[in-house]
Amino acid sequence: MIYTFAADLVVIVHFLWILFLIFGVFPGRRYGLVKIIHLAGLIFAVIIEISGWYCPLTYLEVWLRQRREPSLSYSGSFIVHYIERLVYLELPSALIFVLTIAIAALSLYLYFLKKPRRP
Repeated sequence: MIYTFAADLVVIVHFLWILFLIFGVFPGRRYGLVKIIHLAGLIFAVIIEISGWYCPLTYLEVWLRQRREPSLSYSGSFIVHYIERLVYLELPSALIFVLTIAIAALSLYLYFLKKPRRP
């Protein structure tokens, strides 16, 4: 039971991390620490995509799921079931690579080239 809960928690954290990589530029433009974490995460995501590796959170989730009760027919909770579909999209790896590069490029543009609006 604890492994199932831990694996579900990893999936939720993984989903939140992906959202942060996509949208983290917005708080990052205002807060320096967020910007550093966001840029480091984007660099890591690009390295993962270029090298063909998997995110360490994926390995952790798989490891935890392998340790749970094998006779369970439904892994995780109802919510996690749908979050997993978002985290592990069935898309061609080339498309995921292009999307990763596009998110990184857009973030770099917003960080370094676009002037923030003054209220």
